[in-house]
Amino acid sequence: MTKSPYEIKKEICEVGKKVYDLGFVAANDGNISVKVGPNEFYCTPTGVSKGYMTPDMIIKIDADGNKLEGRLNPSSEIKMHMRVYKERPDVNAVVHAHPPVATAFTVAGVEMNQLILPEAVLTIGNVPTCVYGTPSTMEIPDSLMPYLQKHDAFLLKNHGALTVGNTLQRACFTMEEVEFNAKINLYARQIGVGAQARIDEIPCEELEKLMDLRKKIGLPGKHPGCKTCPNLGTSNCRCKNNGGTCTCGGDHNHSAPKSDDAALVAEITRRVMAALGK
Repeated sequence: MTKSPYEIKKEICEVGKKVYDLGFVAANDGNISVKVGPNEFYCTPTGVSKGYMTPDMIIKIDADGNKLEGRLNPSSEIKMHMRVYKERPDVNAVVHAHPPVATAFTVAGVEMNQLILPEAVLTIGNVPTCVYGTPSTMEIPDSLMPYLQKHDAFLLKNHGALTVGNTLQRACFTMEEVEFNAKINLYARQIGVGAQARIDEIPCEELEKLMDLRKKIGLPGKHPGCKTCPNLGTSNCRCKNNGGTCTCGGDHNHSAPKSDDAALVAEITRRVMAALGK
């Protein structure tokens, strides 16, 4: 069912309020966009709190960032949104925010690439940290390029996070997943005392099961696959991302998921589908 322009603008405002209420943005931080045509996009304006927007504030722009409709002006950071839409035709929405814990990982120089939660493994995999770029310049869009074809979530060094999706709801949920995963990672490090504390990641054979499940469910978007699988690059690998290829070698064999894992798989499936609103 096609949404009207008003409904799309209203949804953008609702997502803006959500990220504001969650503490993912402060003051006038962050920006949101939705693709509505081959060369038309709705986006949030500059200089406005994302928690207090109304549909009449949302503006329409073209792929070059030129304003087509609206009384306010687009954010200068819309450049990174446009880069995503150019390089990823499957993406229909982009959310940029400053989730504090995930952003703190980039400030501390700690990679958030541990695979620790089944739901996060299914939906986003490991989250790369892009090199630092000056806000509002082409440096940030350029920093996305090494990761854009294999990820739906990106940390921006000393800046924040960017998430994408085939729907605005999906992009918003992915932002929530990034911050929740970061919190669990942080708590584990605090309990283990320090940034170098041991983090118990999900074993490779279990990751293979999760990647099999991802394919079975048919989750949309890109996924980097299982970075630790010793079968990567071989015919035994079941961790390949959707339609992608593996680059790491390995020659270990793992057995296929057993039937007694059915309850675990069913529960993970239930949670993921609930998060996706299906």
